Amino acid sequence: MRALRRETGMTLAQLGESTGISVSTLSRLESGQRRPTLELLLPLARAYHVPLDELVGAPATGDPRVYPRPITRHGQTIVPLTRHLGGMHAFKHIMPARTGSGAAARPEQGTHEGYEWLYVLSGRLWLALGDHDLVLTAGEAAEFDTRTPHGFGNAGPTPVEYLSLYGAQGERMHVRAKPSPRDASRDASPDAPSDATPDPRGPS
Repeated sequence: MRALRRETGMTLAQLGESTGISVSTLSRLESGQRRPTLELLLPLARAYHVPLDELVGAPATGDPRVYPRPITRHGQTIVPLTRHLGGMHAFKHIMPARTGSGAAARPEQGTHEGYEWLYVLSGRLWLALGDHDLVLTAGEAAEFDTRTPHGFGNAGPTPVEYLSLYGAQGERMHVRAKPSPRDASRDASPDAPSDATPDPRGPS
């Protein structure tokens, strides 16, 4: 605080007149003998023409780390990657490896308001979208209006991991990707297990 005052060229008396804070209080603040309060910091920030964060020496940003609590739902693990209440929500989904033999039932479908974008990290993800069955592999992305019936399943013998971005109000990603022609030809009837998720939004 003393350094800021000296940079502005003000004396304690001038600063006291500008802020309405007594000279003795200002002196104790600068020497560390008095703990600053919000009522004192606000007029000082205005007098120095600096943000309040700069005045108290706060870091440029808060702690960006997210400490998610995984949720198990419909046989898969869902890890929230965002902590805000509104706007887009991000989730990581981990679908276990298929067990048993033989073809599985088509993933159960559901509908709800919103828009979803997903990206496969590993494995083979069975996306049942309307009347279409698609298998997305690592590195492939898809997006769709969640009012279209949709469901997910594991289309392979290894676990599937994918990221999903969901917007309850219909927010859309600018990235658009479609399955390649080679996938379209092989996706007509995937041999997949019954581990499906009717509601891919993650925790509500």
